[in-house]
Amino acid sequence: MIVNGKKYDIDDLIKSIDLKASQLNKIGSFYLTNREMEILDRNFIEYRACNSLKDLMIRIEDVLEGEALDSCDADDLEFVLDSISERDYYQNTTK
Repeated sequence: MIVNGKKYDIDDLIKSIDLKASQLNKIGSFYLTNREMEILDRNFIEYRACNSLKDLMIRIEDVLEGEALDSCDADDLEFVLDSISERDYYQNTTK
């Protein structure tokens, strides 16, 4: 397949997708992806001690506000915060 003049091999693109990073794991009463867990571990955030996604969101916000993080770590934590905020909304909002 050619896109914008560059040739792409669909088989190579499919092989490059990391499906394990998106796999959900049950942590107490909530779920996190492998990627989210790796980012939280790298930033020493004790997600296993949290009782809910809301508790975890508070811990992440505290780290973002209180610590000097490089832009990559801050961006990764913002990604996790956005992701779990959306998950919490859809899991815990009465429709």
